[in-house]
Amino acid sequence: MFWNSFDIDPDKLERYITIARSSLQPLLEGAVVYTLPLSLITFVLGLAIAVLTALSRISNAKTLQWFARAYVSAIRGTPLLVQLFILFYGLPSIGIVIDPFPAAVLGFSLNVGAYASEVIRAAILSIPKGQWEAAQMIGMNYVQMMRRVILPQATRVSIPPLSNTFISLVKDTSLASLILVTEMFRRAQEIAATNYEFLLLYAEVAILYWVICFLLSIVQSNLENRFDRYVSK
Repeated sequence: MFWNSFDIDPDKLERYITIARSSLQPLLEGAVVYTLPLSLITFVLGLAIAVLTALSRISNAKTLQWFARAYVSAIRGTPLLVQLFILFYGLPSIGIVIDPFPAAVLGFSLNVGAYASEVIRAAILSIPKGQWEAAQMIGMNYVQMMRRVILPQATRVSIPPLSNTFISLVKDTSLASLILVTEMFRRAQEIAATNYEFLLLYAEVAILYWVICFLLSIVQSNLENRFDRYVSK
């Protein structure tokens, strides 16, 4: 009796399989056209912002320190969803209209920049003081010291947390659906709205997110091993 209660009508099962197969292509298109490009673009821009913010935080210029701290505090102290809504739904009230995808890029980049800046700042500060002093003694200026000595070593330290940040970013891009970006999760919502199989579609898109993040974790592991071999030489 217990097992019989879980019997699935063959017609229903066939319908589920048909829906899953037919929805796979548009979901993958949403991932390839929007989810992954959005993740990559915002991560690269976010890293650039993060490096500038981290360097500002450790600089001797009080004004730069204050602006960097204020930026990090504001971003980390407010939800990402609220930030996206301000950019896409709030700014038009003062005459600034941003299309969905650029708004998502801007919002995610600023968010990644704030969080990644703390990772990079900690990685830079973890470099022994003797490395800084040795670089100065051989006549390197600040830019040369950072480019040739400090940042290469800090990169190895920051790879694991930054990789985790990127994987989290891939999942967070689902929030872009709320500002009308037709990424993978929004495609699932649109398909589910036509056939009312919300559980099936949401489970399918969850599996796709998991597969993408699993593959990225393999890339992360290989990248860490490569840097380990590079540093050990």
